[in-house]
Amino acid sequence: MIPVKVLAVRYLANASPALCEALGAPKGYPALGLLTTDCDDATYIALDAATKAAEVEVAYGRSFYAGTANASTPNAGEVIGILAAQTPGAVRSGMEAALAALQRVGFEEVNGVPYLAHTVSSVGTFLAKEAGVRPGSAIAYLIAPPLEGMYAMDAALKAADVRLCKLYAPPSETNFGGGLLSGTQSACDAACGAFAQRVAEVAGNPIDG
Repeated sequence: MIPVKVLAVRYLANASPALCEALGAPKGYPALGLLTTDCDDATYIALDAATKAAEVEVAYGRSFYAGTANASTPNAGEVIGILAAQTPGAVRSGMEAALAALQRVGFEEVNGVPYLAHTVSSVGTFLAKEAGVRPGSAIAYLIAPPLEGMYAMDAALKAADVRLCKLYAPPSETNFGGGLLSGTQSACDAACGAFAQRVAEVAGNPIDG
């Protein structure tokens, strides 16, 4: 697994109401936790984990253009995530859960090609909204470079009884592609396996024929 580097973390115990509203924080959630890392998709999974571990909501999450190799400043990285809570203690608990999740989730690499094929066995409120499923559902979170991502998504959809919830058509902000699939945990695991296999196939033999 490619380790995720946490670049910056800050807290606002009582953020400006105007800022909270503009960021999309729920009303009455003035405590914010801000995070940047060098891996957007792993961070989104980690932010979702925070919503299951503490009374927090993801107020804001956005990937930066071109990816971490082209970050504009040392602490910008590839993504910013902002958690919101009613109290400073809750937002810190949520951030601690997100940081712990980032130690367990990350991209794999085959022949220099990075990809993410990860089953979230029980989504929190953030990924549930992103995928259009109920909290507690299982999803497969699949991301790879553009051609590999689309080629492998086809295999993932055919590998098990899964439903395409969201397609990240290439190019994403970070020039990747993939999507979110829903199904049983075992079906999502099978989809992840098929996705990884096809990414490896292209990485080992890019030009067919």
